[in-house]
Amino acid sequence: MYRFLFTPRWLGYLALALAAAAVMVLLGNWQLSRYQERTAINDRIDRADSVAPVPLGEIAAAPTATGTPGPAPGQDAEWTRVTVTGVYDPAHEILARSRTVAGQVGFEVVTPLRLPDGTAVLVDRGWIPPADGGALARPAIPPAPAGTVTVIGKIRLTESKAGAIERRDGRVETRRIGLPLLAPELPYPIYGTFLQLTEQQPAADPIFTQIEARHENAWQNGGYAVQWWLFAVLTLAGFGWAARREARGPVTPAGSRLAEDAEHYANAAAEKP
Repeated sequence: MYRFLFTPRWLGYLALALAAAAVMVLLGNWQLSRYQERTAINDRIDRADSVAPVPLGEIAAAPTATGTPGPAPGQDAEWTRVTVTGVYDPAHEILARSRTVAGQVGFEVVTPLRLPDGTAVLVDRGWIPPADGGALARPAIPPAPAGTVTVIGKIRLTESKAGAIERRDGRVETRRIGLPLLAPELPYPIYGTFLQLTEQQPAADPIFTQIEARHENAWQNGGYAVQWWLFAVLTLAGFGWAARREARGPVTPAGSRLAEDAEHYANAAAEKP
């Protein structure tokens, strides 16, 4: 009954169905790995505020050369809370423009914190709204505290797609906080991470809005994984349905069968003497 499955045509159909199902399973597995990665990031974000901060040097290696950032910590270190003490360098402050908080576009103020060993780490002090005149109108920037400052912040990795930097009135502006792009603009070695400020002594200016961590949409990837696996099952089920239909042969509609039976009986009656 199913001997036709061994013909070249049906073997080709089977190979195509198996290949398509295998690709869909692999895509589902990839989405599952993305779900697991994003879930791990969310777990680190949730744990960060409940764990005591550790010294910056325990998470990130100190830089050694000017013009290039130091070694970047691993991805599993992102959002870890660290503490570091130094002196702000407002002369080399950086503005990250077109940054959105609560649906409003403004600026993030990134100030180098110089450490006793001569290196520095960039500290994102927070978000401030633009001045009147549009989203790119530079606001009045609160000065960084003078003297020794102790910072508690969360480890952030360099941002991708940094693009070009600009200078306006002697101040560096950028769209993304890309450390390889910013390091040549600074006269001292900088760490391969920047800090997102959460606490500071002396306290930060209240005009700053603290940047909240954004949770990853892990469930979206989980849903995609399930979808791809269902597509794989449906592909194989579709092949099985097509094979069964082929084995049963052409199906005559019920109306056609009734008409054929009526014609048969009419012919038989006409042939009777």
